[in-house]
Amino acid sequence: MAIPAMKEDFLHYVWQHQYYDKTDLRTEDGQPVTVLRPGHRNPDAGPDFLNARLRLGEVEWNGAVEIHIRASDWHRHQHQTDGKYDQVILHVVYAADAPVQRTNGSDIPALSLGTRLAPGLLTAYEQLSNQPAEAALPCAPLLPQVPELTRTMMLGRALLERVEQKADRIADLHQQVAEDWEATAWHALAGAFGFQKNAEPMSQLARALPLSLVRRHRHDARQLAALLFGQAGFLGEEPADEYSRQLRTEYEFLRHKYNLHGTALATYDWNFLRMRPANFPTVRLAQLLALLHARPTLFDALLTAQNVRALEQFFAAPLPEYWQTHTRPGKPGKVAVLGRTSIHLLITNVVVPLRVAYARSTGNPEQVEAAVTLLEQLPPEHNHLTAPYEAAGFLNKSAADSQALLALQRGYCAPRRCLACGIGARLLRQPAGPL
Repeated sequence: MAIPAMKEDFLHYVWQHQYYDKTDLRTEDGQPVTVLRPGHRNPDAGPDFLNARLRLGEVEWNGAVEIHIRASDWHRHQHQTDGKYDQVILHVVYAADAPVQRTNGSDIPALSLGTRLAPGLLTAYEQLSNQPAEAALPCAPLLPQVPELTRTMMLGRALLERVEQKADRIADLHQQVAEDWEATAWHALAGAFGFQKNAEPMSQLARALPLSLVRRHRHDARQLAALLFGQAGFLGEEPADEYSRQLRTEYEFLRHKYNLHGTALATYDWNFLRMRPANFPTVRLAQLLALLHARPTLFDALLTAQNVRALEQFFAAPLPEYWQTHTRPGKPGKVAVLGRTSIHLLITNVVVPLRVAYARSTGNPEQVEAAVTLLEQLPPEHNHLTAPYEAAGFLNKSAADSQALLALQRGYCAPRRCLACGIGARLLRQPAGPL
């Protein structure tokens, strides 16, 4: 049997949704098959579907289902020597080109779907999967066939998935800091102040500078600056002005007092290349310094702010006088307070997931929706990732839309997970039209 170009995930999709002809369904050895429950996808190692319930002949079976394009893939994958596959009760394949056995030598019935797939289903799959690799949106030529409601529902799902993934990272961070929400906010904000290119060194800085020291010295802007810039590794050079000398002296005293030896970063840990001065990590440190100095608490303020306007006011902390005119210790340059675009990114990447993580931990699911509505108050992002979707007619009127489009691109379109996408699934459930 000639086998069309396909991946196993296509057969997974067909089996999960039972999209095949079930007339006189029989195994390769002639046993009648009734699918009572196809099972659920296994995200871990082992058979593809677990807890399936089937009737083979007159006997009802409960177990796993394994899926391959060719039955001989069972041997190529060495399943015959892996005890995890002894629970398989049915081998679902496109082409049954070889019998297969469990580790004890017993045969596993095979069900071939090669002649049972609707031609339109396979054609639609081929149209999706055969788009050029550079096509950002594989289903773009077919989108007119998709109802607006399907698009809207998929974008809503993608948005929640993206927010939940970010909340998962916050929850992991919460565990790492002994379930202290204030410390969680400190670490999350510090990392976010790196704005991608310096996110990792900013996160390292938060680990190198305990929140207890930040709290103890936040009232004194000079001491706080000494701790931040010293632990960041920016006070090692010969001071160029009196303020820098004071910071270095202060840092040396605090470093010995709190035994911070060997914990500071180095200047080479930071990225300055191809950056405007406004984005220098030292400028971001100055803005973080301003926030920590001006705001007595982080977590409570981020949790209770009523709207975006209140959060903008929270983040727009006034810079200490020296840092209004210096881009790094001893280096003159004009510095502004944190801009609105940067603040909106912090709301998107820290505040919303922080609120969602806290809502989940306290059992308040209604607060998850309230947190996500903050994104609807923010302006959208327009970049090379969202552009193809806007060109295809997707709305992008708020940060909620932008985050949904980014989730769709990174989670589904780029890895070509069309079969897991509501839009792709809809296209497979209807006759394929011309490209």
